[in-house]
Amino acid sequence: MSRPVSRVLTLLELLQSGGVRTVAELAGRLGVGERTVRRYVDHLVDLDVPVESVRGRYGGYRLAPGHRMPPLMLTDDEALAVLLGLVAGRRTGITAAAGTAGETAAAKVRRVLPERLRHRLDAVLDSLTFTIAPAGSAAPESAVLLPVADAVRHHRPLAIRYTGGSGRSGSGGRGGSGERTVYPYGLVAHAGRWYVTGRDLSVGADRTFRLDRIHGARVLPGTFEPPPGPGPAERVLTALATAPYRHEVTVRVRGTAEEIRARLPRSVAVVAAADDEGDGDGEGWCRVEIRAERLDWLPGLLASLDRPFVVERPDELRGLVADLANRLMDAARGTPPRD
Repeated sequence: MSRPVSRVLTLLELLQSGGVRTVAELAGRLGVGERTVRRYVDHLVDLDVPVESVRGRYGGYRLAPGHRMPPLMLTDDEALAVLLGLVAGRRTGITAAAGTAGETAAAKVRRVLPERLRHRLDAVLDSLTFTIAPAGSAAPESAVLLPVADAVRHHRPLAIRYTGGSGRSGSGGRGGSGERTVYPYGLVAHAGRWYVTGRDLSVGADRTFRLDRIHGARVLPGTFEPPPGPGPAERVLTALATAPYRHEVTVRVRGTAEEIRARLPRSVAVVAAADDEGDGDGEGWCRVEIRAERLDWLPGLLASLDRPFVVERPDELRGLVADLANRLMDAARGTPPRD
């Protein structure tokens, strides 16, 4: 590569790092005169790279938003960060790119890398193993994510078409489906899925919607003021913990709310101090509420708390806890498992 061309590419890399770069600074970094810097800038403009001149005492050059992305100049560390981010995002389901956009983006980055660097990055990616299973495909479409994010940022009402968990579309009840208008409070990524939480005007209550179940989103005129109180993440976790499943479980657990929440995620249980409960040693109790489709996993979860607990409801859970206790006693005694 000829030296002038190399310096033009170095100039582009300097401008891509952000901010305004003075002519004197650029001349010093490139080892050329200020007139040569201006000539290099003209070369970039001829290549449709949107370089903008900034006047004034602290003026210079900067990259302006253009109609297309200019060529990217990535260091070894930056290229590795981009590719690992795409791979990890796809693995965890957090990448907000429908279809094969993540794969094509990674392929484009790899294609423009020098051969030496490409082989080194391939060695990292080929030798990398994840300890978690791949997440299901729940990435939202860009046509949904972008208007939702815009509405959240500018506090604008949002019209969405939503399909609930039943897969039916229609006028919505709680968790139902159909056309609705929402005041969106925030976007939340949790466990490989994207959620938007906000006020559902069709039912006059706060709701949480999965973005992969939204099939159309449109920002509406007007604005709203988000209410005080819990942040979007806490709202989503509480909504997940109180979803209308088959069983409503209430358990009293001895200990502070902080101790119990350390073992029970907010997306699983709602924990609140029971002020009317206390022991002579001053340690109180908390009331834990869990919604579950099945009960068979709850005895093991409660036992893992390693704290005294009392099942308030349902009665069926008490029997399952007793069965687990008997199996543990048999295992401690070395007794063969019961039929």
